[in-house]
Amino acid sequence: MIKLKITKKTTYTLILLLILTSGVFYFLKPGSSSRQTEENAVAGVKVAPEPPDRYEAVEITAGATYGELMVKSGIPAALAGEIYETALAQCDLAKIKAGHFLELTFDKDTDEFKELVYKIDSENELKVSCETQAADPVADNFKAEVRPINYEVRIVVKEGEVETSMYEAALKNEIDERAIIELADAFQWTIDFAMDPRVGDKFKFVYEERYLNGVYQMPGKILAGKYINDGKKYEVYYFEESQDNSGYFDENGNSVQKMFLRAPVAYRYISSGFTTGARYIEAFNISTGHRAVDYAANFGAPIRAVGDGSVIFSAYNGAYGNMVKIRHNGTYQTNYGHMSKLAVKKGAKVRQGDLIGYVGSTGLSTGPHVHFEMEKNGLKINPLKELLPPGQAINKASQTAFFAEVKKWREKLGEEK
Repeated sequence: MIKLKITKKTTYTLILLLILTSGVFYFLKPGSSSRQTEENAVAGVKVAPEPPDRYEAVEITAGATYGELMVKSGIPAALAGEIYETALAQCDLAKIKAGHFLELTFDKDTDEFKELVYKIDSENELKVSCETQAADPVADNFKAEVRPINYEVRIVVKEGEVETSMYEAALKNEIDERAIIELADAFQWTIDFAMDPRVGDKFKFVYEERYLNGVYQMPGKILAGKYINDGKKYEVYYFEESQDNSGYFDENGNSVQKMFLRAPVAYRYISSGFTTGARYIEAFNISTGHRAVDYAANFGAPIRAVGDGSVIFSAYNGAYGNMVKIRHNGTYQTNYGHMSKLAVKKGAKVRQGDLIGYVGSTGLSTGPHVHFEMEKNGLKINPLKELLPPGQAINKASQTAFFAEVKKWREKLGEEK
């Protein structure tokens, strides 16, 4: 028989062994998943990830209704109605648009409805979710919200040289045509893209590209751009100083957003296929008394008010055909003739860019175009040569932040090193 001599040191050693052994059993017992995961990782054991919820993207085809699409996806009509009522305060799903999708998510275990997402436009989406209430597992709690679409944004720099048109230059340099339209919109107070561009003009700009799940979706905001027109350089930079003063500014902090747009027809509509196409400008003070700028555009293209004001005339007017006149203030008035259809009535208040009619060839006209006149103190003037004051400049307190942004973008535009 072996006798073990128990000393104070032996006692401490036994207690320590007991604690360590207990700890091992504790971490190995069922329910200790984190410890098991770590041990599996150390041992090189692969643990299968949990299966994801079931996802289904239902394309909205022409003529399809919300109810039909939901039922075809296996959602009971009563549940589809409850989802519709929940969303109604945020978005009317009866007005879903063809070409969009109803994105549905179902529980991976029960295959019950969990979430609907509908992209309302390029910026916002509707989310309707269903969660089980803890107090009543049988009851469902529906919640609807409109939220910004969470794009992955990448910053890119593109450039080109005009040989036939800015649009053709964009295609040649593999630039999304939507981006070139946005660039033209950023310069719309400065450059008249129906009249100003010349062969040899150059442009370069910085803008956002938007991605979802790694797939390119569309261009985003134009952040900075330069356009060299007939040797003269124009620059624009996007900056948000405050809610009341955000938009595009030149390199000195002056707003490029002026009292009047340079043209009553947007760049995307000025000609077929976005090329220079058929366009012309009549001389001022010629024998026929034609003191106006004529913009050739496709029949039915939208005509916009070049500035804020009040409609003082909207009717048929002899040689002018269907015509709209807008008084902007005590100094300026603009007139728009030969419309195929009027979109405003006398007495209406309009804002810059508002739709006022559609391109046509009514009255004394040989083809679809907009006859555009500007009056100053009752006299017709050349709108292409009228210098107009810019909007609100960057405040002194914001200039440091603004010029830091400008410096960053000018380096990308090749203006500074």
